[in-house]
Amino acid sequence: MRTTPFPRRALWPAALMSLLLMACGATSAEREAWPPVWQDTPVWQPDDAPPTFSPPSATHCRRLPVMREVPGGGGVQQGRDARRHERDAYASRADGALAKRRESADASMAEEKAAAPAAPAVSSRNADASAGPSAPAFAPPPWPQPQSRPPLPRPHPPVVTAGMVDDNADFGEYLAYRQRHAGLPVRDRDISERYLLEVVDTNGQPVHDAEVAVQRPGVAQPVMWARTDTAGRVWLHPRAFMPYSGGDERTLGVAVRKGPMQSRALLMRGQSNAVQVRLGAVAAQPVRLDLVFLIDATGSMGDEIAKLKASMRAMAQQIAQLPGQPDICWGLVSYRDRGDAYLTRTHDFTDDLGTFQQQLASVQAHGGGDTPEALNEALHEAVHRMSWRQQAARMVVLVADAPPHLDYGGPQYDRDMQAALAKGIKLFAVGASGLDPVGEYIYRQMAQYTAGRFVFLTYRDAHNPGSGPGTQTPHDVKQYSVQTLDRLVVRLVSEELARLKRS
Repeated sequence: MRTTPFPRRALWPAALMSLLLMACGATSAEREAWPPVWQDTPVWQPDDAPPTFSPPSATHCRRLPVMREVPGGGGVQQGRDARRHERDAYASRADGALAKRRESADASMAEEKAAAPAAPAVSSRNADASAGPSAPAFAPPPWPQPQSRPPLPRPHPPVVTAGMVDDNADFGEYLAYRQRHAGLPVRDRDISERYLLEVVDTNGQPVHDAEVAVQRPGVAQPVMWARTDTAGRVWLHPRAFMPYSGGDERTLGVAVRKGPMQSRALLMRGQSNAVQVRLGAVAAQPVRLDLVFLIDATGSMGDEIAKLKASMRAMAQQIAQLPGQPDICWGLVSYRDRGDAYLTRTHDFTDDLGTFQQQLASVQAHGGGDTPEALNEALHEAVHRMSWRQQAARMVVLVADAPPHLDYGGPQYDRDMQAALAKGIKLFAVGASGLDPVGEYIYRQMAQYTAGRFVFLTYRDAHNPGSGPGTQTPHDVKQYSVQTLDRLVVRLVSEELARLKRS
């Protein structure tokens, strides 16, 4: 039987197609993936799993200063900055130790001089002959005393005025603000559904720092963690921590624990009254405050960072002198951006106010470039890497003028504001001049979710920071009062501590 040969010309198109497919790696999946998808900003997929965190566990902050730095990839300049910082810190510690030794030597010599009987002056020629057997062979010269001169006038710190809004107190206006700015490129969380949880003891007094777990029916693993503030309260936003499956359960369980005491309550979705949980007798604790200043140290802050540092030094001094002498731990996190000398520079808690003020004074504005900065990474450092204490009021004061980078990956501010609530940390965001609408939205998100406040600098001319202090602001806020920045922050801290039951 003779077969009809296949025409040669018909083989060429099929062969060429096969070669092309082989050269391109010809699977159907790979063909569908070409050209690759490109987008300006990553699409955010809400995460409904509770954030990972470690509960506050430190017992004190009586330690030498500890600095931790994450390089920003700035190369040689980064190394120079780090070495300069270490050298300055070492010189500062050395100067402090030398000053203490001099004070001790002066005090000892003054005591010896007061105790010794008066003796006639002895000339240097017969000093050795006149000295008794108990006299030392050599007496060291006293420390040189500075010549008396009139004191220099102390410069007045520059005045920085600021306003403040409490978005939880005026929640309706806050929801209207969010509606006016819908569509901004932020990592949004739905906080439109909100419930107040109040935890009290047997005497009806608020219970501070009680651990709160929110659960689905029949499921032990919580969907949300929180800690009560000094007023024994927490705001719960089910749609913020259950964005996908939060619409089905009409009842959520709330478990509360303080030391060995536990209690439970039910949250009925849609209820208008607060959820109340009563625990047993709770002993009063010493008044403790863990306070972190979180500072944007990029070049865009250069025009105001000196004024802000002066205000923050005044804040620290006034907070340290609050009635009741609270036990205060001071912490500092400064940050810049990728490509700068450092990404974040963290000074863990210390109880030495002088050391903290030296660290604060060393912050210099440099770097940056584009508008967003490494706020995500800095907030993650403040929330997760600081040695937060047990049984303390915990506050972060952010001073910055830009939103975080949302295109870097890694830590994200919405996850860490949830972790902050889980650890009982309130975020107070201070918007400096130049803060754009995206930054304002994000700062207010973090403050509202953790029951903090949004603070903003004000000027005589709202759109001209160089116009001097005043009452005007370009931000979308209503019904705000104006004070100097240091007095405003001190007032917020004082109100927070005043609600604590004192031992």
